[in-house]
Amino acid sequence: MWGKILGALFGMALLKIPGLFIGLLVGHWFDKAYGGTFASRGGFNGFSRDKSEAQGIFRYNTFAVMGHIAKSNGVVTQSHIQQATVFMEQLGLTATQKQEAQAAFRHGKQADFPLLEQLAEFKSAYRTRPDMLLMFLEIQISTAYVDLNLSSAEQKILTQVASALGISGTQLEQMLGRYEAEARFTKSSSSGAADAGNRLKDAYKILGISSDSSEAELKKAYKKLMSQHHPDKLMSQGLPPELMDVAKQKTQDIQAAYELIRKQGG
Repeated sequence: MWGKILGALFGMALLKIPGLFIGLLVGHWFDKAYGGTFASRGGFNGFSRDKSEAQGIFRYNTFAVMGHIAKSNGVVTQSHIQQATVFMEQLGLTATQKQEAQAAFRHGKQADFPLLEQLAEFKSAYRTRPDMLLMFLEIQISTAYVDLNLSSAEQKILTQVASALGISGTQLEQMLGRYEAEARFTKSSSSGAADAGNRLKDAYKILGISSDSSEAELKKAYKKLMSQHHPDKLMSQGLPPELMDVAKQKTQDIQAAYELIRKQGG
């Protein structure tokens, strides 16, 4: 019915009476072809539920795939369990949400965990939100690196995740290099362990540019990454509220790297 109503209104607005009949025909075709699916999702009211549903899918798949990566080497280490626990605390999950996250983590550890099926569902929910797909992969990369080492089994799963989400192998390698640089950069910021030269090298890797990049290239890379990880933008795309701090930390690292490079250049 919605197809006919909207078709008639738009048709009449554009082409008066002839448009009314054309709109009715197009609307009838829509109702017949897609009306059932549209209605089953609650019509226009369904749009208000989509975001909540997508957030639930993001949360569940995040912890399920974390569990799958944790078990990839045969035994779940204490580091992986601690990371998942700390992550839940950092996100400020409610008691119910923690139980759901723990159940998802256990599901991911099972030998018959349908990784590709879960990722297909996840990609379907976020198919128009590429920044969210990248955010998801970044979280899984942090899981794989929890013991400061990336095993072949963990690498294989990350490759499967990236491929299922439509992220190229080249882009995955860049993300892995960027994560390692961010980890060193953040650590050196708090401990002063790295010398200025190595810290600057990591800053360039975080922004994905080389030391001979121009000022224009630096600004372009900075703006692109800030846009990709901006908390408000990700929130509007379906990022669960409790993951806002993760996004904020990413933007802080990007900002710090950018400022260091500009300071060095000046």
